[in-house]
Amino acid sequence: MPKLEDLLEVAYKKERASSRRLAKNLALSAEDALRQTLQTAAGNQLLSELIANRKRQKADAVTKIALRKQLTTDARAYKRSATLPDPAAWLAWFDGASHPNPGKMGVGGVLRNPNGELIHISFAAGQGDSSEAEYLALIAVLQAALEVRPEKLVIYGDSRVVLDDVQAENGAAVLSHHRMRARQLIAQLTNLALIWIPRRKNSAADALSQQAVILPAICREQ
Repeated sequence: MPKLEDLLEVAYKKERASSRRLAKNLALSAEDALRQTLQTAAGNQLLSELIANRKRQKADAVTKIALRKQLTTDARAYKRSATLPDPAAWLAWFDGASHPNPGKMGVGGVLRNPNGELIHISFAAGQGDSSEAEYLALIAVLQAALEVRPEKLVIYGDSRVVLDDVQAENGAAVLSHHRMRARQLIAQLTNLALIWIPRRKNSAADALSQQAVILPAICREQ
């Protein structure tokens, strides 16, 4: 039998008010009155099922609220980083594609120096899934950065999986090889920032990664 705290957790405001009136009119305990009110709302459904369903709905609502807050925070962080860049910093964008997923991988990246000059990276990367492709794109951008040794570098990517994994204390085991390689490169760079951006803000790197899938020949140009 459901406990009182379970009943109180899932009861709506109107149902609590109705149960109080029922308790007063029929001289019932608050628990019995609330139980009867919720059982009426459940209809042919078991009261335990009603409680379980409402708890799931509540959990889903909490998750959606948390997600909206996180997206708002990410958007604000991106706006600050995008509108107030250090004029002396190099900027980079990376993206990986896999068609189908898993399937043929393409790597894309852009490196821009403080004068606005661009280095484009685009090449096919064999077979794998989208997370592997994203990691390979990050590694390619890091390798390109090491060739010019920028004093400050800001790297943007739309893969939260890769950006979180490469900075995590214990990342995903299946990505450990790529994580190790990326960290080895990062360790050779000073003053580096990794920032997540929405995919729509990563169109240049995305186009280069898609191009690499369609045109598998290696094409890195400056």
